Amino acid sequence: MGHKVHPYGFRLGIIKTWKSKWYEDKNYATWLHEDLSLKRTITEKHAHAGIADIQIERAANKAKVVIYTSRPGIIIGKRGAGVEQLKKELQGLTKNELFVDIQEIRKAETNAKLVAENIASQLERRVAFRRAMKKAVSTAMKFGVKGIRVNAAGRLGGVAIARREWYHEGRVPLHTVRADIDYGEVTAKTKAGTVGIKCWIFKGEIVPQRRRALGAIAPRG
Repeated sequence: MGHKVHPYGFRLGIIKTWKSKWYEDKNYATWLHEDLSLKRTITEKHAHAGIADIQIERAANKAKVVIYTSRPGIIIGKRGAGVEQLKKELQGLTKNELFVDIQEIRKAETNAKLVAENIASQLERRVAFRRAMKKAVSTAMKFGVKGIRVNAAGRLGGVAIARREWYHEGRVPLHTVRADIDYGEVTAKTKAGTVGIKCWIFKGEIVPQRRRALGAIAPRG
């Protein structure tokens, strides 16, 4: 059996940081379920807004929700009406004072979650899966990523027997901890059944700060 490790969790504390930034002893379970419900509500309400990531920061009685999206205008709405409506809905899910911050992702073609969503939406519109996957790979490489791999598993093309297809270009070093690997997975709901889309994007190497400091102190020779 293969032992699969999530590319993000594998690098936590080295080159990646936590997406929920808070610490609590007594109210841990409450805050955890609040975080999950907040993320679920945002993704369900704005499924077509190109949401790549949601991060939550807490301090005392305040909570800040940071939404990373490729289409901020859909969430913001006219004169910020969309943000205010979203804030009211989210405030009902938590007792803490809530703040909503929206950050724009300028290069959606280099974000693994958005690439996987793009392929999934094309499969749901009955676009040929090979065409959708090859186009996503070539577009990402044109935008300057070091490597990309895309997997699709399910009843591809509506065939009776499910199978797995994948396309790969460039380097995607999954075992290298300093490698900045962006990972995303989405489920496409086609008429033949569900198709799982996974995407890995290698954006370069990041040398951890601690290792840099040790390298500067270490004697030469």
